[in-house]
Amino acid sequence: MKKKLFVILSLLLLAVLALSACGGSKFECEDEIGCVTYGPDEPIRIASALVISGPNTDLGTDSQYGVEIAIAFKETVLGHEIELQAEDDGCSAEGGQAAGQKIVSDPTIIGVVGTSCSGAGVPMSKVISDAGYAMVSPSNTAPSLTSPDEAWNPGYLRTAHNDKVQGKAMAEFALNELGVTTAAAIHDGDPYTEGLARVFADEFEAMGGTIVEFTAVNKGDTDMRPVLAAVAAAGPPEFLYYPVFTAEGGFLTKQAKEVSGLEDTILSAADGMISSAAAEAVGEAGEGMYFSGPDLSFSGGVYEDFIAKYIEDYGSEPISVFHAHSFDAANMIFACIEEVAVQDGDTIHIGRQDMRTCLYATSGFEGITGTLTCDEYGDCADPKISVSQLTGGEYTPIWP
Repeated sequence: MKKKLFVILSLLLLAVLALSACGGSKFECEDEIGCVTYGPDEPIRIASALVISGPNTDLGTDSQYGVEIAIAFKETVLGHEIELQAEDDGCSAEGGQAAGQKIVSDPTIIGVVGTSCSGAGVPMSKVISDAGYAMVSPSNTAPSLTSPDEAWNPGYLRTAHNDKVQGKAMAEFALNELGVTTAAAIHDGDPYTEGLARVFADEFEAMGGTIVEFTAVNKGDTDMRPVLAAVAAAGPPEFLYYPVFTAEGGFLTKQAKEVSGLEDTILSAADGMISSAAAEAVGEAGEGMYFSGPDLSFSGGVYEDFIAKYIEDYGSEPISVFHAHSFDAANMIFACIEEVAVQDGDTIHIGRQDMRTCLYATSGFEGITGTLTCDEYGDCADPKISVSQLTGGEYTPIWP
């Protein structure tokens, strides 16, 4: 009996050793900032942090739909379903900070699509970076966010254009297409609005134009007349560019019509005000206004399928301009999970630094928005800028 028991125990020991030799031993994470593990039947978890409440809801909800459609199209990654935790960035520094802290409190989240607004992206990217996570923004465009001397943090990337491109394009449009020679710019202190206004002003002057006033309003202000009066007194300018958001943009547009000296000034804004809510906010005063933003003349079967799904699920055409950028951001994350995950049967292990390395190495990625290639600081866009004119409540692309 003892001999038989000894033989059985010996065979069990050999079986254990054999399993160990074949990879049955417990996975040891060697990633320098940690790993996320999903067991059998556990979903891969990503988060979004977009503005889904308040006056800029259309901007973030449009991007949220893009993430949801990416998940619906992908269905599974390495045999695991995909689960989304949606947070609100509030389009503010406080909102971005809060959303980031909530996301990093959950160690099962492997990647983030966010934020909508650059003002939220600055603090959130710091929170995400410090925790070892990675985030890809579909609509942060402030130049500072991918500048290592300003607000860039490791783990931050974006599929949106850099406003160095947009500001230059709008200056070129104003000078060469409209033939103006004087302009003014207004921002609200947000990294997005100030950065874009500054690039526009610098490029406008570099191309031979004159900036008569560069000034700001405060977020939340409703009476813009003092600032508009100062702009009129400084010029008045032929062209006024205020790349702000919906609420402030609505007040600026309506009140500009009331300020002496600005009656003939051409009014213009940017992608933070391309939405049905913004069109309603500017009302009749916005008729004929110009808006810079991403070129949405996407083509191909994937985009056609995307639009069909958008209409089917949400009952309308896209309500703002960064839905495709957020679709591409989510798919970049999925592609890197597939590339770096270590499969252990039905369990997968994903290194956080491996994810970052993979995202920054993205090259020739075919997305809806173009062919994406990321640089070392996270600028991944294939940037194309267009200008639309608001006519009859509709944004009509007119340039290039």
